[in-house]
Amino acid sequence: MARSDVIVLGAGIVGTSAALQLAKRGLAVTLVDRGRPGEETSYGNTGVIGGAGVYPTAFPSDLSRLLSVALKQSPEANYHWAALPRLLSYLWAYRAASTPKRMEEIARVMHPLMSRSLAEHETLLAESNALGYLRKNGWITIYRSEHRFADLGPELDLCKELGVPASVLDVDATLALEPNLAPVFKHAVFWPHIGSLSNPLAVTRAYAARFAALGGVFVNGDARSLHRQGSNWRVDTAEGPIDAPQAVVALGIWTPDVLAPLGIRLPLGIKRGYHRHFKPRGNKTITRPTLDVENGYVLTPMEQGLRLTTGAEFADRDAPPTPVQFDRLMPAAKELFPIGERADDVTWMGRRPMFADSTPVVGPAPGQRGLWLDFGHGHYGLTLGPVTGRLLADQVTGQTPFIDPAPYRAERFG
Repeated sequence: MARSDVIVLGAGIVGTSAALQLAKRGLAVTLVDRGRPGEETSYGNTGVIGGAGVYPTAFPSDLSRLLSVALKQSPEANYHWAALPRLLSYLWAYRAASTPKRMEEIARVMHPLMSRSLAEHETLLAESNALGYLRKNGWITIYRSEHRFADLGPELDLCKELGVPASVLDVDATLALEPNLAPVFKHAVFWPHIGSLSNPLAVTRAYAARFAALGGVFVNGDARSLHRQGSNWRVDTAEGPIDAPQAVVALGIWTPDVLAPLGIRLPLGIKRGYHRHFKPRGNKTITRPTLDVENGYVLTPMEQGLRLTTGAEFADRDAPPTPVQFDRLMPAAKELFPIGERADDVTWMGRRPMFADSTPVVGPAPGQRGLWLDFGHGHYGLTLGPVTGRLLADQVTGQTPFIDPAPYRAERFG
């Protein structure tokens, strides 16, 4: 039987970052996952470190957008009829969290984390010899309609207040940054302080390698086996049982599988998403991630090719993939940029763990001594993994947290 100071369950970017932050503080840490680091939800994303502004992703309020989604015509979102009864309570809470007042409140709560996310990544990237994956050339959000651009006004005002740089561009200024985009939009916003990664999987693996270099141990195991063993927590692994006085659950959308048997039930929802890689036509290039707001997709340059990511899909976690959104968005994507043939033959699907308030849970598990939570990062797992890992490590080691952890506690759900 192996002993450890801390067991971390989940080797996505969130769990790997948490394990690394704990190992940096001198703890003996065992990282446990059924697969290899970074190969689930952390693999498939836009590579963006930051948000498309300061507001979280919102439930649509425009009737025409809602109707388009309901009729399964929208590229922004898809859903499974069979899953709706189980998703209704989450969708209702998500809608309630999408009012202008709540959006501003959530943005203020998330700002202490979001504003430190790039710097925390840079620190870990430098320590992991992985700075070569980082781009610091910002990202662009384009708006095809005056209506959707006008909706951005309150958010831009809050950006000014919080000190988040955002440059409103006309078409010519946008094309000066990305000359191979087609002028099929009316406005754009350039977010200069946003970073991006050219290979998120490689970055998670680099963090895992740095963790191992600090003495951390990675083993394959079944997180669902977590249970009390005397004063310790125990998990069964391929190397035998591992015991530790502290355990961290960082399993993303699989977290309820571990928490429910312990009597902890938090209102976690799910948004699935897809990506494919393409080759550009001719010698055309795009140098930074670009979001087509009305159509819900992102074009982002990756080592594997030009990655095209879809909007959200509301479905059961383990339901078969239904990547129908590509059929809806490809005409718009090809209109914006000269997309060529596929660069791979795999359609990737990921599962985002979402709380309705778009805020992760980072801190002690209610009623379970020595158990810690770090999950529910939604669209911002890649962005927030290192910074929430730092916040968690501060609390686990009894240090004064670098920001107030109260807004991210599980107790906010009552």
